[in-house]
Amino acid sequence: MSGTSSAAATDGAAGVRIPRDREDDYTPAMADRRRAMLTGLTGADLSGVAGAPFDPALARGNVENFIGVAQVPIGVAGPLRIHGEHARGDFIVPLATTEGALVASYSRGMRLLTGCGGVTTTIVEESMQRGPVFSFATAAAARDFGAWVTGRFGEIKRVADGTSHHARLRDIDQFQVGPLRYLRLNFTTGDAAGQNMTSRATAAACEWIAAHHPARPAYLLSGNIDTDKKHSHINTLLTRGRRVVAEAVLSRTALRAAMGVDTAELFRWRQAAATGTLLAGAAGNGAHAANGLAALFIATGQDAANVAESHASLTYTQLLDSGDYYWSVTLPALIVATCGGGTALPTQRECLALLGCAGPGHARKLAEICAATVLAGEISLAAAVVHGDWVSAHERLGRNRPGAG
Repeated sequence: MSGTSSAAATDGAAGVRIPRDREDDYTPAMADRRRAMLTGLTGADLSGVAGAPFDPALARGNVENFIGVAQVPIGVAGPLRIHGEHARGDFIVPLATTEGALVASYSRGMRLLTGCGGVTTTIVEESMQRGPVFSFATAAAARDFGAWVTGRFGEIKRVADGTSHHARLRDIDQFQVGPLRYLRLNFTTGDAAGQNMTSRATAAACEWIAAHHPARPAYLLSGNIDTDKKHSHINTLLTRGRRVVAEAVLSRTALRAAMGVDTAELFRWRQAAATGTLLAGAAGNGAHAANGLAALFIATGQDAANVAESHASLTYTQLLDSGDYYWSVTLPALIVATCGGGTALPTQRECLALLGCAGPGHARKLAEICAATVLAGEISLAAAVVHGDWVSAHERLGRNRPGAG
């Protein structure tokens, strides 16, 4: 173990080593020691970070240099009625956020959707990728390598699938630039998000390819075409995680009663907003999918960085002849899990349990709940913008002024 001296604390952070115990670093004593070092170094009071009832041993595999927990407020929105292939019934959705008005807005959208009969959800496709790149001397050699890979898919699949009880290689997309051949290995990963298991499976597959191809090609495990933790157009087209659709028909009467706007007004707003999205080159033509997803991800122990991919959304609407309004949201790269990662931590598992999604067998159900939640948020925000109470709602619910009582 190593600590810090008072001289280091007064001279600043340069040269300071964070205390660690190689035998067992996940103990209350080690967390106390690190907090004491940080307080001595900076003067910061870390009693809030230390205050939650949390056994440091539970954080093993989730974080290093543990000092405590970030306590994010959790509110609940709903009820939200879902008619899904996996999520069926009325749900109260936990949302962890520090943005005032967010939970109220999503709850308003959920109540409207439920009053109009609910949301239908459909999982269209699922896959998780790793995208290695192989390098050759010439473009022709790279092209011929691609044909070689296609002809040996069965052997590559056997090697990749043998690394995991859950990862299963579905197919391999190929793309070429000059003498580089990019492979995009698509896996199903059960109830895990799957980035780690697909990395392990792809590494085994690449080693087998490099050993058996006559050229013994060099490769990088990730050529960045998997676009891990980044939005990309290829994921919008080809799916990463799960492609999920949430759709509903809003009654014209119910919309006017709940939100104070007419469906025709809403449809005109959609045309302007869609054009603005095109002008901006945004990741989707919706309003704010990241808001609900980030709050739901934090509450349920998802990898929050996956919001970078998951928030991409495609909105499609119709003003029906009846005057009612069809609204759908498609999430082409939704990455969620109910096993692994942070899903087993205490508060996160409790929030998953609120949704009936704790443990194996529930990832598809959680994905459908996420998509339905996004649809509720899109409707509520759009109606607030059209009606003109967007700013006033945030002023009333979302202003946390310094020094305010």
